[in-house]
Amino acid sequence: MAESRRRLRSSTVVLGGMGVLAAALTSCGSDPDRRCVDRDSYDYINGYKIVADKNCTSSGTTSSGSLGKGGKSRANADWYYDADVSNGYADYGTFSRSEAVDRGGFGCSGSGSSGG
Repeated sequence: MAESRRRLRSSTVVLGGMGVLAAALTSCGSDPDRRCVDRDSYDYINGYKIVADKNCTSSGTTSSGSLGKGGKSRANADWYYDADVSNGYADYGTFSRSEAVDRGGFGCSGSGSSGG
């Protein structure tokens, strides 16, 4: 009888620990940190200029050269994943979402996506 209680306790601890681990892993989500950048604005020192999120579509890219409000051409904007961000520029990232996820970019340590 004492052995069955001991087994029950240890299995409860293991199952409880697994639940905590699962909750911690899923709370971060599977979306890597992303920034909307102008692909045509690359600067060797700074990287890509970050633009407002509205310039990027949720699926990934905007049509280059399309006319926005007032007949002005919109930026050639695209999502840039897992980049180092500094002073309104993003660098050392990737335009491939799947590559960002493969290299462990789950956005848990970053500040999330933001537009400019």
